Amino acid sequence: MFLCIQNAEVYTPAPLGRRDVLLCGERVIAIAEHLDTQGLPGEVQVLDAAGKRLLPGLIDQHVHITGGGGESGFTSRVPELRFSQAIEAGVTTLIGLLGTDSRTRSVANLVAKTKALNEEGITAYCLTGAYAVPSPTLTGSVGDDIAFISEVIGVKVAISDHRSMCPTKEELAKLAAEARLAGLVSGKVGEVHMHTGVGRDGLKTVLEIVETTDIPIKHFRPTHMRKILEADAVKFSNLGGYVDYTSGEQPDAQAQVILDALRAGVPIDRLTISSDSNGSMPKWGPNKELVGITYARMTSLWAQVCALIRAGMPLKQAILPVTATVAQALELYPRKGCVAEGSDADLILVDDDLCIREVVAKGRLLMRDGQVLKKGFFED
Repeated sequence: MFLCIQNAEVYTPAPLGRRDVLLCGERVIAIAEHLDTQGLPGEVQVLDAAGKRLLPGLIDQHVHITGGGGESGFTSRVPELRFSQAIEAGVTTLIGLLGTDSRTRSVANLVAKTKALNEEGITAYCLTGAYAVPSPTLTGSVGDDIAFISEVIGVKVAISDHRSMCPTKEELAKLAAEARLAGLVSGKVGEVHMHTGVGRDGLKTVLEIVETTDIPIKHFRPTHMRKILEADAVKFSNLGGYVDYTSGEQPDAQAQVILDALRAGVPIDRLTISSDSNGSMPKWGPNKELVGITYARMTSLWAQVCALIRAGMPLKQAILPVTATVAQALELYPRKGCVAEGSDADLILVDDDLCIREVVAKGRLLMRDGQVLKKGFFED
């Protein structure tokens, strides 16, 4: 089946102007000022997108798809992600992971949920491991999980956080070496995705590993970057690493943190943004006691892009951290993260108010006029 999107202002993420975009199956097969659909074999669905901007589908590389939380007892376990939540947020590719809780949640559950999301209609990958050290796995080995489980592309760990297992320099280096080798064998990025807290060490141990070993910096992926970590983020990114910022509950305030990082010297092509969706957002007192808890929503990802635009960043730049740049970091570009002939047919259409109106994933129209057309297996 063909889907022809006509008269859209196309961003690849670079602006192309008004174009027609033709999809067939799960791929973009043509982009032109005008495409004649007469004579195409089979059914052709036409969508008039006049007045709308067509962008690559969003990529969210930090999602607690099986739910996070647990810092305030069993009742504080966050529910798992519903398929429709991703569609509402314009996310067509995501990376699932575990958080603080790898006791009541498991890598097996995570892999199963990842497979379910793929079957439902978006692209999903996941990470083995969690906060715990040694890393919890499905096969008994981080390397085997990455090499032999198609959905697993790396490993999660926590650093510089009072909830982490305080991995040593040697433990972190060995974990990265194992992920790298397994990634080479299986053709994956082999990343070490690091929950980074506000502890005293910051990224210092990671920077020391990069500067004293032969492990390429691309395998280390610090996330939850904050103002307090700005100096480390600048140094790390200028060595060639990617730094990830979490879209905030207060997107305008977080936009200023991101813009400050760019002004301080973080290259825009080394900065990504993720939502931490369905992960807990605990508030800690001065003695690390829990004083409040909520959880993150995936819709914050696009809200963060809109906040950057309100702060003066052009659309073509504001979408980079959630499209092309993160796809490059995950070594999925140009199949993901762009609108180009041969790329995956993952697209969103936004109106003049930057509201997401249509979502296409794997070539299928899953949202139209702001209404989700397909929900998960057990969703109402």
